[in-house]
Amino acid sequence: MTPDDRALVDRFLDMMAAEAGSSRHTLAAYRNDLDRASETVGALGSATTDDLSRLGADWGELAPSTVARRSAALRRFYAFLVDDGLRKDDPSEALPRPRFERPLPRILDADEVQRMFEAAEDRAASDEMVAVRNLALLELLYGSGLRATELVSLPRGAVRASQPFLMVRGKGSKERLVPISSRAQAAVQRWLDLSPGGTVWLFPSGKAHLSRVRLFQIVRGMAADAGIPPERVSPHVLRHAFATHLLSGGADLRVLQSLLGHADIATTQIYTHVDSARLVELVNARHPLATRSR
Repeated sequence: MTPDDRALVDRFLDMMAAEAGSSRHTLAAYRNDLDRASETVGALGSATTDDLSRLGADWGELAPSTVARRSAALRRFYAFLVDDGLRKDDPSEALPRPRFERPLPRILDADEVQRMFEAAEDRAASDEMVAVRNLALLELLYGSGLRATELVSLPRGAVRASQPFLMVRGKGSKERLVPISSRAQAAVQRWLDLSPGGTVWLFPSGKAHLSRVRLFQIVRGMAADAGIPPERVSPHVLRHAFATHLLSGGADLRVLQSLLGHADIATTQIYTHVDSARLVELVNARHPLATRSR
């Protein structure tokens, strides 16, 4: 990437951080995608539609989701250049627009989740610190639908007996209230009673908090303990289970959007496909025309 392009990218990322509230991980992903595009296009700041059209062939072997992400990064970059008067035209119309169906999320059924809890509770019955911690992690993942990063970065005082909600900082540093069940509160309090103090994190590890990778390993270990193939389970799968089972229980889609911290209702609507059988049954049973006879 040329020095001029690097200066433009730095300005773009500063804008994304300040105005869009993009996280450090999002900014790093944008920078990486723009770096990769410059390898094919050359000078990004002065690229033409012909230059960008070459990306279609260069990205031919990539997954549709990767192509969509890289195209989105370039579109935002050129929109920024136009908005700031750094160039007069926007060449991003030449970028590839992959068509793909969004895959349905992997989920666990209620019986499988119950088996995970039973195995975790049996291990925690010994009051071994690690087992008690793991049960608290499971309660918060499935009981509150937290993202992995949101969970591992919770401060030590996040859960309080007098407050049935957690204040969570999610994507883009946006805060939201998340309900916490009484059983999750009890599991966390049990963990706090056993865990050493002197740390700002609810789930400390060394000098920092538990990593997302370690959380992933812990969850897979709990799945194996319950006789569930570990490759089927991850923190995100438990978040999907939280959402799907709530929807099955009659939760409103807008409420679910708020609980999950989705900026766009379209992201939450994926769960209507997962639970389509229940929705069809609901229409047949509750719609005014369902009981109308000729």
